[in-house]
Amino acid sequence: MSYGPDNPHPFSQLKTELIWQGKYDAFGARRAPMRLKLPFQTVETVNESAQQRQLTLDMFHSGRPTEWRNRLVWGDKKYVLPALLDEFAGKVNLIYIDPPFNVGADFSFTASVPPSPFENSAGEEYGNEVSFLKEPSILEQKAYRDTWGRGLDSYLQWFYETLLFLHELLGDDGSLYVHLDWHVGHYAKAILDEVFGSDKFINEIVWVRSSPRANIKLGMSGGHDTILFYTKSENPIWNPQYVDLSEKYMDSHYSLIEKETGRKYRLDNMISPNPDRPNLRYEWNGVLRVWRVTKGNMAKLYEEGRIVYTKQGVAQYKRYLDESSGTPLSSVWQDIRPVNSQAMERADYRTQKPEALLERILKASSNEGDLALDCFCGSGTTAAVAEKLNRRWIACDLGRFAIHTTRKRLLSIEAVRPFVVQNLGKYERQAWQSAEFGDAQTAALLAERYRRFILELYHAQPITGYAWLHGLKQGRMVHVGAVDAPVTPADVTQIAIEFRKAVGSGQDAPQYAAVDVLGWDFAFELNEVARQQANQARIAMHFVRIPREVLESKAVAAGDIRFFELAALSVETVVQKNQLTLKLSDFVIPPDDVPEEVQRMISHWSQWIDYWAVDWDNHGDAFHNEWQTYRTRKDKKLALQVTHTYPQPGDYRIMVKVIDILGNDTTKTLAVRIE
Repeated sequence: MSYGPDNPHPFSQLKTELIWQGKYDAFGARRAPMRLKLPFQTVETVNESAQQRQLTLDMFHSGRPTEWRNRLVWGDKKYVLPALLDEFAGKVNLIYIDPPFNVGADFSFTASVPPSPFENSAGEEYGNEVSFLKEPSILEQKAYRDTWGRGLDSYLQWFYETLLFLHELLGDDGSLYVHLDWHVGHYAKAILDEVFGSDKFINEIVWVRSSPRANIKLGMSGGHDTILFYTKSENPIWNPQYVDLSEKYMDSHYSLIEKETGRKYRLDNMISPNPDRPNLRYEWNGVLRVWRVTKGNMAKLYEEGRIVYTKQGVAQYKRYLDESSGTPLSSVWQDIRPVNSQAMERADYRTQKPEALLERILKASSNEGDLALDCFCGSGTTAAVAEKLNRRWIACDLGRFAIHTTRKRLLSIEAVRPFVVQNLGKYERQAWQSAEFGDAQTAALLAERYRRFILELYHAQPITGYAWLHGLKQGRMVHVGAVDAPVTPADVTQIAIEFRKAVGSGQDAPQYAAVDVLGWDFAFELNEVARQQANQARIAMHFVRIPREVLESKAVAAGDIRFFELAALSVETVVQKNQLTLKLSDFVIPPDDVPEEVQRMISHWSQWIDYWAVDWDNHGDAFHNEWQTYRTRKDKKLALQVTHTYPQPGDYRIMVKVIDILGNDTTKTLAVRIE
């Protein structure tokens, strides 16, 4: 076959494009990202008063739109971003992302064990704060494998799919800032050009974050990150930014001082650099020139005392230093330093970016009331700065510790607006179950496959013939909870009844009076009520959470699925007339993720607790965070008691949420009567 103008070679029709393994399928079609639009579940409202809560409920039930709430979302971006599309496609004004870009990076963080609350004879706390490196969770390891599992190819596919969703979410007046470094920045630029268009590329911003090092054997010291700035259209929101003038510049350029006022000023040339402006050509003070302003404006400036003449009579403009906005911002940012060890904003989060960096970006490409999105929120810098600048925000991350760090950081902001904490909950698990084991039409077979899968990961032997007992592990019976429902005290009753039938029944009979109850979610009151039921039945029950990591095939294949028992929280209540006092009296967690040497330094159970909050009148819906206390970098002490006054007598349901030093939460429900 011959090629030519009438039959061009296929290669001659190709356009510039970055190709990687996995971008196209076996048929040559471009692989599209998964688009499961799952509904969000609000698991917590923060800083919302009882009156605000009731107003929101009234508006919801009447069909009226409810007041906006900023959102902190825990979940995988491959589910979270498509879930945002129905409500926010084309409505986000600014997106900043700081995705993982270092092939050697991980998601570890520094966890801290506070000093013991015990005091010596001098009234001082025993011991010092102890810090240790918390290794990434299985979920975070999975995210790292998803991103880098096949090396650069998988990273590029992951990045490409993320950008497709972000482009849909961004409004026509919106901007995208992608924070990277030298590892993948050049690849990312090509993909951004493909998704957004090379004509929408505005700047490559160089953030100089450190001084050059002297111990480089080959090459030059690298001390900067790259931020790629794109827009959705030709008309984005843009507010010019300026940097302060240096002392050296002010001394050299504003050397003149006005005697009457003491104001520093400089003289600027009033002659236009463009001589082809006939409308600006006129005589002023006997000098014929093409000036920068019209004759009328020149007269106005003269009356205001802003015109000074040279010896030759040429007009110059008096520009005051105190009127200067500074130097127009360039694409090289050298004036913002990283978060140092003493910074007030420091959250002890490895990838934390300084607030000044996000403040500059938010001010440049958004206005008050606009919506900002950060789907790699980490320590919560974007959300915190957006909150302070009166922007609306959505912040997402898959790390529990990131969500907890962001929540605490937001609560430290004076007069922080109410916000919600959300996830995709059971809907994400249902999607996984159907994709992994079959569709809902084969419900019985689906449930059986699912239970066998979980039992295999738990290293238990499947058994048959029972409705509530599904496996056997080292002489203990095992129950596997459903994907879309929490384990309840009623379930525990059925498990106990069936266990008694199983005793002495033959080959699959238990050797011990013990059951491991595995579940994704547990009813809030389960720990106390169920343990009491189990004790009455003389069965040792262990409640074990199924880790979310089992949803990820690569985590399963790697064999790094770990199951942990639920933490146990004890709370004492004292009612005096219309006042309720809550006192934390004990807290026990499985210390598997804490090094043994650190465990030995813990002398009091309260050292496990970083934060706790109370919903004083829960109605069986989301946890409404109406009061909270937590440790800070400045104050490591934690109040273990709180008193609340109720305006009306009645029966109340109280929920107490505790978050431990690793970011895991434990909730306890209490019932009290106020006379």
